[in-house]
Amino acid sequence: MKLVSVVFAAVNVSPADADEFLGASFKRHAQNLGSLQATEEEMQVALNAVLHCGGAKEPAENVERLASIEKSLLPVWRSLPKDGAGRVEWKLLRYLAHRYFMQQFGILVRGLEPTLVANASRAGEIDVLRQHAPELAAQVFGSKRPTEQGFSLKDAAAMISALDHLLFDSERSFLEKAYKDRGFLPQQALTQKQLKSVMTDFMLYWMFGEEEAQEILKDANWEKIAETSIPHWQGVKFMVEGSVVAADHAKRTAPRSGDGQTLFGDSRGFEDALDAAGRIGRGFSSFWNGQCQATKDSLVAMDITGTGRVKLSDFYGANQGGEWRFGESEAYLRELGALDETGSSKQVLIANYMQGASNCVVMRDHYLVCCMNECESVLSEIEQALGSPTAEVERVVSVVENMADEAGDFIVLSEALKTRLQEVAERHGGEVPLHGRLFTQWLHYVFPHECIFPHRAGTAAAVTPGQFGDQYMVTAEEMSRHVEEQMMQNVSLEAVSWMTQWSDDEELLADYVYTQQFSGRRAETRIVAVLVVFALAGLWANFGMQSLPMGTAATEKVHIV
Repeated sequence: MKLVSVVFAAVNVSPADADEFLGASFKRHAQNLGSLQATEEEMQVALNAVLHCGGAKEPAENVERLASIEKSLLPVWRSLPKDGAGRVEWKLLRYLAHRYFMQQFGILVRGLEPTLVANASRAGEIDVLRQHAPELAAQVFGSKRPTEQGFSLKDAAAMISALDHLLFDSERSFLEKAYKDRGFLPQQALTQKQLKSVMTDFMLYWMFGEEEAQEILKDANWEKIAETSIPHWQGVKFMVEGSVVAADHAKRTAPRSGDGQTLFGDSRGFEDALDAAGRIGRGFSSFWNGQCQATKDSLVAMDITGTGRVKLSDFYGANQGGEWRFGESEAYLRELGALDETGSSKQVLIANYMQGASNCVVMRDHYLVCCMNECESVLSEIEQALGSPTAEVERVVSVVENMADEAGDFIVLSEALKTRLQEVAERHGGEVPLHGRLFTQWLHYVFPHECIFPHRAGTAAAVTPGQFGDQYMVTAEEMSRHVEEQMMQNVSLEAVSWMTQWSDDEELLADYVYTQQFSGRRAETRIVAVLVVFALAGLWANFGMQSLPMGTAATEKVHIV
């Protein structure tokens, strides 16, 4: 039975919200949905209930949504190792979901962080699923999943669509509070102007959380407090109001069932507010990207060696010079995996710092809104060009050297980097796995400002400042000490080897050796080798063994891993 139907059927919420969130039809079918043997029609009704639709037939908007997700996943999907049925294992399903949300929305979903150690017993520990859809977690990752059954592209798209819905389309509680603050009821129709004011309040709840937002809104001068607390608050307000207008436009260009009464009038319902909230969540990282780029530009300007690293003393020196950023403590930078301590001078890793939780502007219970991961476009280009889980060194080098760096120039790989890549290939039977730690590490040294240095799983964490505690900020004394010590040492990074952090620890997301693609190429090599041996045997018979020198290249290359 396809997971594409099971996914939405398994989404669950608290009994108090069941009627509003899923619709009454869900409860009529709930008892039949615990088994993978449920009928296709029952599963389809549940799918429609989750997405607020009726009937057993899947509506066009759901089909389009799944098709859009599948299309965006396809380049990554083609490059993943699969079993004989063309399916992937559960680790790769989690990996796909993480890549999708980070690439599309700059969203780090709690429970999908690459820094986590994901073993079979913790496979379904995705926060939003555990809280709102435990049945889905059990169907996909837990005891109800047949161990021998992998996941198809449609399965992956279905799970991601369910996650997308849970993360972005269910901001009911904060919206209800924003309605209440303005003296409105959720079932009350609002004008566009009124809805814009409600969504502005919602934005404070979304960015700060309930307790802090309510404290701000109690103050008569709350708008000035918001301007002080949020950089470019007026721009944020403009974006929020634009989300309301965009939701209106979408309703008029693609009306849904039930929109008739509000389609041409000036009334806006609660569903319109939910739509606008979802647009804010999905688009905020792109809106905030200018701030992220300004932070990165400041760091790159301090990177005099072009290695993607900034001396810790320069990092703190910029803060002392008036830069409001770059005040994280050494311990917090270490926890984030943004500190290189392998050389003679401690250095901040630019890409790791940019992807660190301290640079995530919105911190919700189930996800963080972070800076866009620039390495996603790098890796996607490589995946699309190669289209396979593994590749020969020559192919990888050819693809990478046809890519451009930040300045628009073609990448030129040093002999040291080519040697490193060859070592990775030799470790894996002659080809480079594209989704292992060693290849990710190699990409970091090729694109040091875009691609993070990958630490071993479990040694770094996406810990927010609030989770880390009061010690997340460096003290003025510690900052001065670092700057002064570095000035006394006067260490020049130009004389230091910049690959001191390289580690030979490999971590693969799947068993590449036994995938269909990998073993298929090995089988083709063996067949060719056997044919060569038979051909050589014929030569020996006709011309004598002395006509063929010892150590023939063809026989030397026959090596079965």
